[in-house]
Amino acid sequence: MSLIESLNLENPIIQAPMAGVSTPAMAAAVSNAGALGSIAVGATDAAGARSMIEAVRAQTDRPFNVNLFTHAPARRNPAKEAAWIAALAPLFQNYDAQPPSSLREIYRSFVEDDAMLAALIDLAPPVISFHFGLPDPARIAALKQAGCLLLATATNLGEARAAEEAGIDAIVAQGHEAGGHRGAFDPEAPDDQLGAFALTRLLVARCSLPVIAAGGIMDGRGIRAALDLGAVAAQLGTAFIACPESSADQAYRTALASPAACHTVMTRAISGRPARCLANRFTAWGAEAGPEVPAYPIAYDAGKTLNAAAKVMGEGGFGAQWAGQGAPLARAMPAADLIALLAKELRETA
Repeated sequence: MSLIESLNLENPIIQAPMAGVSTPAMAAAVSNAGALGSIAVGATDAAGARSMIEAVRAQTDRPFNVNLFTHAPARRNPAKEAAWIAALAPLFQNYDAQPPSSLREIYRSFVEDDAMLAALIDLAPPVISFHFGLPDPARIAALKQAGCLLLATATNLGEARAAEEAGIDAIVAQGHEAGGHRGAFDPEAPDDQLGAFALTRLLVARCSLPVIAAGGIMDGRGIRAALDLGAVAAQLGTAFIACPESSADQAYRTALASPAACHTVMTRAISGRPARCLANRFTAWGAEAGPEVPAYPIAYDAGKTLNAAAKVMGEGGFGAQWAGQGAPLARAMPAADLIALLAKELRETA
C-alpha cells in the first residue's frame, strides 16, 4: 500500500506545517478536502500541542500531520547575545522601544521535551513530522508504537539516508527554494543548496523511502512535475499563506500580494537559523549587520520582540514573512477551494 493509500488521501498534496501561519482550522479544511493538513507544535509546549491537536480533531475525522522541531538545544553565548542586542538597539529606538536586556530560548526542542512526547503518545496523531533533524531512537520507537506514521525533512542525500536508517516512514525533500526555515540537520555545515526537483530525483533514485517534494510548488502543474520525478506527493506551504484560515497578519498578506513576492532571501537575522523570507526591512538590516547572530531560537526572541514593537508603530516590515520562491503565484482563497483547484489543475496535466 502506498503512502497516499495508507492515509486514504484523495489528492497527493500536503499542506506544509508553517509554525506561526498554519492553524487547526486550516489543517482540518485541507484534510476534509482530501489532502493532508498539518499543524506545527514546535513553537508551543505540550499543553499547547494538546489543545491544537484536539482542535483539529474537533473539525475533521481525516488524517492530519503534527510537526515538531528537532534541533540541537541552543548553546548560550552571553557575549554574542549581548552584542546582538546592542546591534538591534537603534532599531528598537526607531520605534520608541527598548531592546530586551537578555534573550531567552523561547521554545524547547522535541529532542529533550519529555512532556511533549508523552502528550503525543497519548493523542497519537496519524502523522508526525520532524524538522531540523531526528529525535533519538527511543522517541522514534515510542511514536511508531503509538501508531504514528513518521516523516522527516531532508535537504540532502546524507540526511535522507539517516532518516531511512532511523526508521522514518517517508522523506520530505526540501529544496533550497522553499520558504521558511531550512530543515538542515546541522545549520553550520556546508549547504549544497539543492533545488526541490534535483533533490527529489536524487532521493527517489538513491533511497528506498517514499519521497515528498517541497519547495516552490504552487499549482497543479508543479505537483505533476514532482510526481513525474518519482515523488509520491508534493508539500505546499507558501500557497496557503493567503488563505483566510492562515494566521498571517495583514502586513504579511499585503507583502505577499505585492511585487515584494518576487524577491525572497535566505536570512539568519530573524531567528538564528537560515530561513527564506520575503525581502523586508529586517532582511535588509540583517544583510548588513555586523555581529554574529546568536543561536536558534535564542535570536528569535529578539526578532519577535522587535517585530512587536515595530507593529505598534504601524511598521510591518520586521516580521518573519517566510515565503518560497514561488510566492508570486500565491492565490487568496479558502483552503478547501485551493485544494479543489490544485486537484483540478493536476488532473488537467495528466
